[in-house]
Parts: sequence; structure tokens; C-alpha cells
Amino acid sequence: MRGMAYDRFGDDGVLQLRNDLADPPVGPDTVLVRVRAAGVNPVDMAIRAGNLAGAYPHHFPIVPGWDVAGTVEAVGPAVVTFTAGDEVFGYVRRDDVQWGTAAELVPAPQRCLWHKPRSLSFAEAGALPLAGLTAYQALTEALDVGEGDRVLVHRAAGGVGFNAVQIAVALGAHVIGTASPRNHGFLRDAGAAEVLDYSAGPISAQLGEPVDAVLDLVGGDALADAPKQVRDVSRICSVVDPAVNEMGGRYVFVRPEQHDLEELGRMADAGQLRVPIAKAFPLEELVAAHRLVAEGHVRGKVVVTLS
Repeated sequence: MRGMAYDRFGDDGVLQLRNDLADPPVGPDTVLVRVRAAGVNPVDMAIRAGNLAGAYPHHFPIVPGWDVAGTVEAVGPAVVTFTAGDEVFGYVRRDDVQWGTAAELVPAPQRCLWHKPRSLSFAEAGALPLAGLTAYQALTEALDVGEGDRVLVHRAAGGVGFNAVQIAVALGAHVIGTASPRNHGFLRDAGAAEVLDYSAGPISAQLGEPVDAVLDLVGGDALADAPKQVRDVSRICSVVDPAVNEMGGRYVFVRPEQHDLEELGRMADAGQLRVPIAKAFPLEELVAAHRLVAEGHVRGKVVVTLS
């Protein structure tokens, strides 16, 4: 099998294009997906550096990537939701780290996949799962966002933030996003009612009055200021810093969930959720894709594509 892989933790220099990777196993409840596109996320760099070695078993060689869109190649005997040839997308976070999505084939537990939205290309669908699920789970579970809520989304022009703005709008919220001035129009086009410049001083001082819910995607000073930004600290959610729990808020670490993937697909097909692609790279240029994401100021999502 052809794919990108690494045999040790390190910087992007450990990534190698391999043509000799073993074909992945297909377990009883596993879906083997032929990859058409794989999203690139900051967590891919964290895993490559060894930062999650204490959280999951790791087995080399490691193929990076948790986001996928493609077609079903084969299914295990216990799989009932998918058949060969189905177009699917998903967040392939297994219980260990080895078989990622930056390769021709990836074995995905069926809980990690859903049918690809008809309105999205493979590149768009491959860029959506991790960021979309993070935003959806934070807003609907941790923050219980509903009609009429004023919701503040930090780093709103990033991958998770841009999804969060659109999802919160679809839930009926009045959305306030933080971003650099060059991204203000980008966020208003996504439905943000107000946009604040994060470099213009504490957001709590810019708000005028506290909001109903805060989604923190920054940490640091932004999270420290969050109790002043919100009416009730129990409605602060962070996806970057577990210290939010000590404030009385909630930390969210995204999980695979078929229902939530289905909802993201429904929103996409209803025109409520779009997935801007910052840049698509061929698989062999994954190093360049990692470097672009690592810069930290990408507007939209980065993907690698396979024919």
C-alpha cells in the first residue's frame, strides 16, 4: 500500500512516502476505506512529535491523519450500515495510533463513519469531520446553545471556529466571533452578527455586556478573560485547555459519533454549512501541508488528495 508514514517521533523530516506499507486489517466491525481526501489538523503534528504517546498506544510505522473521505472498499462481517462502493466521510480516531488516513486505504471502525454529504466534494468532506465534530459537540453538548443565545467564538476564522460560527447560527444563536481584521468579512459571510479584533485589547472590554456562552479555541489570556465575558461560567467551553474545568466550565475532546456526522452532513446539504479549502496538496506533498497548518493562521482547511 502507498502512503505517508514515519518510523519515529520527530519534526516533519520523519515523514516519508512509502510504497511498501502493509495492507491494513479488516476487523469484524471495520470498514476499509479507499481514501480520496484526508484533512490535515494540528493534532497530526502533536502525534508526530510524540505528544500523545501517553494517551494512546502507538505502533510504528504510523500513517498520520484522522480525517477522511472516500469510498468503501470492503466491510467486516458485522458491518450493516455500509457496503462496498458507498461514499463515506469520517473521523477515524481508533483506540491506538497506527493506521491513519494519509494512505490509499484506512481501516475505520464503523462508529467513525457516515455517508458523505451529497453537496460536498471529497476534499470538502475530508476536511470537515474533526473540526466539524469538535464545534458541534462543544456547542450542543457542553454549551447547550439554542435559539436566541449570544455566543462568543474565539479564533472564529480557524477550522473549528468557522464551523462553530455556522453551526451556532444554524442553532438560532446570535454569534460574535474574534479574528484579525482581514478575516472580519469572511466571518460575516458565514453568518457572524458581530466580529471583534482579538488584538484590540481584552474581549471582555469590547463586548459591552456578557454573552450567554463562550467557545474558547485559544487558551492562555483569552481563556483567563472568559469568566468576564460570560454571564455564567458553567457555559464556558474550551477545546484547548483542560484548566477550564477548574473555572467551572467544560473541556471537550472530540470523539467519533455517527449521529453527529449525520447532522453535519444534513447541515451541509441544507446549505447551512460550507467547508472552505485553504489549499489541497497531493499526498506526496504532505510535508508542505503539515508546515502550512503549523503556521497557525490558515483561513479554511488544508487537505491532501489521492486520485
